[in-house]
Amino acid sequence: MRIRRRTVAVLSTLALGAAVAFVLPLVNGTASAATLEQTWEDTFDAPAGTLPDRTKWVYDLGDDGTGWGNNELQSYTNRPENVSHDGAGNLVIAARQNADPAVKCYYGTCSHTSARIKTQGKFSQKFGRFEARIKIPRGPGLLPAFWMLGGPDARWPLDGEIDIMENVGDSPTVVEGTLWGPRANGSGEYTKSGYKAMPFTLSDDFHRYAIEWSAGRVSWFIDDTKYLTICRTADVAPGCTAYGASGKWIFDDHAFYVLLNVAVGGDWPGAPPSTVPFPQEMVIDYVRVWGEAPARR
Repeated sequence: MRIRRRTVAVLSTLALGAAVAFVLPLVNGTASAATLEQTWEDTFDAPAGTLPDRTKWVYDLGDDGTGWGNNELQSYTNRPENVSHDGAGNLVIAARQNADPAVKCYYGTCSHTSARIKTQGKFSQKFGRFEARIKIPRGPGLLPAFWMLGGPDARWPLDGEIDIMENVGDSPTVVEGTLWGPRANGSGEYTKSGYKAMPFTLSDDFHRYAIEWSAGRVSWFIDDTKYLTICRTADVAPGCTAYGASGKWIFDDHAFYVLLNVAVGGDWPGAPPSTVPFPQEMVIDYVRVWGEAPARR
């Protein structure tokens, strides 16, 4: 989600419900006895119109001076019209058209506003299961995302990025997961990605998007379907796609924090045509995280 997309290797490859504990497969494709317990959640049970819980979330604001490295069109705000509870147990991130000349972007008056929230400085975790139940918006030029950045300072790409769910609006049935990190030779960013084309339009209903992350591997899920596993090159096993020797695997090194946002336009996926109606909403029912039981940490 962080920067302009380059050419990536696209790969096609039992999610669990909201139980408090379950068993996570660990390295080399072998089952482990590591039982996970819920370590963090937000179920967004708050009055309508209220902002996200400030004990759990902080904001990215503005356009980063560059459209967030991707020439995106939106300015992120902390205003209720862009991010607030709906009073029915959901958080709504709304991308809107903007006519206020005081809202400036790198290209002039911002054409759109939206919101990007994150748990940086509030919660981060290394390994476990990260899951959200989300109803995404639909339309070309929209890019809703549930993702993570590594390290307390998020030095990109050195500390890494895990995209749990992205959907390019002109591909309404396709969910994508991605790893971003540094190249092994230190020359820039490296990425490996995969996708799943579903037999339905993702924006028509809520779906559960998740990763299971353990030493040497990350697996992606939508609802009850695991569609991708990427492994550190040295740990390749049946059903596991190698990250690749050109990339430095940094996903065992530190904790990552969670982000949610809706981006508009940019080099990827391109500007929305005038036929796309606004506002466009991403509705989040919950975000939950599980980690290894305390006795095993």
